[in-house]
Amino acid sequence: MAERTDPYRNYRFRVEIASIQVAAFASATIPDESSDQIEYREGTDPFTRKLSGYPKVGSLTLKRGVTTSMELYEWWQIVRQTGTGVPNARRNISIILVDDAGNDAARWDLVGAWPSRYQAGDLDGKGSDVLIETLEVAVETIKRTQ
Repeated sequence: MAERTDPYRNYRFRVEIASIQVAAFASATIPDESSDQIEYREGTDPFTRKLSGYPKVGSLTLKRGVTTSMELYEWWQIVRQTGTGVPNARRNISIILVDDAGNDAARWDLVGAWPSRYQAGDLDGKGSDVLIETLEVAVETIKRTQ
């Protein structure tokens, strides 16, 4: 008899930026991967054929409550002031999904990442919600390693 395998839940995860664990992210949207379809037709062939184009990786979106930590904002400032060509602007990021028992269940390694957009969040004098900062991160490559 086949063993039942339930899917993992999406609420337990860790984010490591440059091998340093950064805690308390409310959400992390893992980038999508795609490849363009290139259509071509040969000579008198009445049908088009499709080839795979260059692979593309979307952006990582990280959201967390604003605290006294300035790490994400300072990283954004490095890129904003000096450009992404500066060696210390690009970092590797890992997103690790954790199972119900607390073990690492899946891992996505993102290489050559740099912040492309920072948003401090919306303030509301009548609200009581947590202020959320958002960092959008451009990614060169992504690989699921576990």
